[in-house]
Amino acid sequence: MCLNFAVLRIKVMSKVLDVVQCKCPNCGKGKVFSGQGNIFLFKMPKMNERCSECNFKFEKETGFFFGAMFVSYALAVAQMIACFVLFWYFVDLSPMRVFSIIAIITILLSTFNFRVSRSIWIHLFYKV
Repeated sequence: MCLNFAVLRIKVMSKVLDVVQCKCPNCGKGKVFSGQGNIFLFKMPKMNERCSECNFKFEKETGFFFGAMFVSYALAVAQMIACFVLFWYFVDLSPMRVFSIIAIITILLSTFNFRVSRSIWIHLFYKV
């Protein structure tokens, strides 16, 4: 019984790592995005149409990633709440400084949220 739990835990952690690293949900080797993007150059990451390793098609249909927008929103809200708690209660900054820091961090993490939310969305609807 303990061995099965250990194997399950390894599989779950492997999937979480695939999501964060934006790997293909089918093979776990190919990359979903061809670039990281750069917020300072106003450049969002470019997404591959298919996996380079197993030819898995990432976008199932037109508008497939519309739901990833809600995942991105949830990630941004969680990041904002974490920043608020950290800077308001532990660093004790003024409200305007806390708001400014939260806005800057949210903007800087926008390309990360874009990539990870799409990766979560792809993995969420992947059928084994």
